[in-house]
Order: sequence, then C-alpha cells, then structure tokens
Amino acid sequence: MTILVTGANRGIGYELCQQLKEMNETVIAVCRSSSSELDDLKVQVESGIDISSDASVANLVQRLQGGTIAVLINNAGMFQQTTLEDLNFDSIRQQFEVNAMGALRVTEALLPNLKAGSKIAMITSRMGSIADNTSGGYYGYRMSKAALSMAGKSLAIDLKPRQIAVAILHPGMVSTDMTNHSGIPVAESVQGILQRIEQLNLQNSGTFWHANGEELPW
Repeated sequence: MTILVTGANRGIGYELCQQLKEMNETVIAVCRSSSSELDDLKVQVESGIDISSDASVANLVQRLQGGTIAVLINNAGMFQQTTLEDLNFDSIRQQFEVNAMGALRVTEALLPNLKAGSKIAMITSRMGSIADNTSGGYYGYRMSKAALSMAGKSLAIDLKPRQIAVAILHPGMVSTDMTNHSGIPVAESVQGILQRIEQLNLQNSGTFWHANGEELPW
C-alpha cells in the first residue's frame, strides 16, 4: 500500500520511511529538502514542499496525479522555545502555521487521494495535553500541538462517514535533534507509531495515544 510521510528527511520522519521501506510498502517521502540518507532509501521523494504554503501543497497534489494514499502520516513539525519572559509572537505564529495548520492543510488537499479504508495519523505531542501540563512554558509548541490534536479529533468525526480513520499520536520523548538526543531511540518510537496505525479503525478513530499504546488525557 502507499504511505505518505511529511517531514521525511530526518528524525521520526526518516525512520518511518526506513521501516516502511523494509516492510515493502510504497513510500512517498515529503520534505522541504531531501538528505543523502533519504535519497539512499530509494523511495519516492517529493522535496521542495513547504506545508505552511498553500501553493507548495497544491504543487504536491499535482505531482501525485490523483494516486490513492492508504495512510497519510502528518509528521512534519517544528519546535521553538517560548517562555513567558520571552514571548516571541512571530515564533508562536510560525509554530501554529507548521504544526497545526500545516497538517490540516495537507490533509484537506489530499482528501481526494484518500479512499474508504484509508487512515490518517497526526503526530502531535503530550506537551499539547492541557490536563498533563504541570510545568508551563513552551507556549508556541504547547498551543500549536493542542490545536493539532483538536484538528485530528474533528477530522475523525467528519471523515467517519467516508470510512477514513484518524489517530492522534504522541511519539514519546524521542532522541532526535529536536530533543537534543534525549529520550528513547527513534526506532522504538516508530515501531510504536506503526503499531498504533495498524490497530486504528473507525471504532477507535479520534483517540489520543502514546506510541506505546497508552491513551492520553486531553
């Protein structure tokens, strides 16, 4: 089956492409700029795509030429530190544009490519959980990921009549450039993400999961 992954050139996105390739799935790797590692995977790479741009996402749609997508994994995202003492509203706005609106923009644009039985995965964060927030700060990231999770929940409701299921997934604290390489191995996180997508159906659509299978509070 064909699986499209955004933010595919590094970290979780690259590992998703690698593991899916090893499973003999057809992978479409979407990114702003490719990497030598991604090119070496010999998957379909669609680079030069900025998910914060309507025109860029429209260009992606044209490139795909109406091909059916079995699984859409909205993984692309960004993290910038914003504290109460140093509120950078441009940064907060940019994180909203990429983390929340970008995923919704891609999903809306690719709806014609999704058929009954297709699945969507929103890679969000536990840091977007209101109930779980006990440390404050990180305004742009927390707010944008909460918005992304809400978009995923609404999509799950709106797309259920089309028989398209949506998972809202926290990958865990993962050792990537974004976390200064603190956390669990990327491969372990991706294995969990793929297991959650495999178990996703119309009955559990719209659930907020940790990659390890734990249901998380909103």
